Amino acid sequence: MTKYLILISLLASLLTTSAFAQTKAGDVTNGKRLYEKDGCYQCHGYVGQGGTAGPRLAQIRFPLAGFIAFVRNPPSGGMPPFRAKVLSDQELTDIYAYIKTIPEPKAAKDIPLLAQ
Repeated sequence: MTKYLILISLLASLLTTSAFAQTKAGDVTNGKRLYEKDGCYQCHGYVGQGGTAGPRLAQIRFPLAGFIAFVRNPPSGGMPPFRAKVLSDQELTDIYAYIKTIPEPKAAKDIPLLAQ
């Protein structure tokens, strides 16, 4: 699975199209709204922490083009594909911008309750 994600990320980075070039910077507020409206939270959690049905999205490492390529064509058996008719490149850019604002979780040693 990891090799597949890396391959998609690299391929998407190489195939940057004019559609990506025309996409303006992501709107974090709209990205959060879309993340909730389109049900991303149902599998990935409200703050991208992941769950039983979807992996953690917070602190994703692949570029925007790789994110869009993956959301458009996920591996079979996983999440449904979100084609351009459902979410535009700009909307996915906004969701990506929101996901990128989610802070790293605290280390276990920095959580007092876990240190007891």
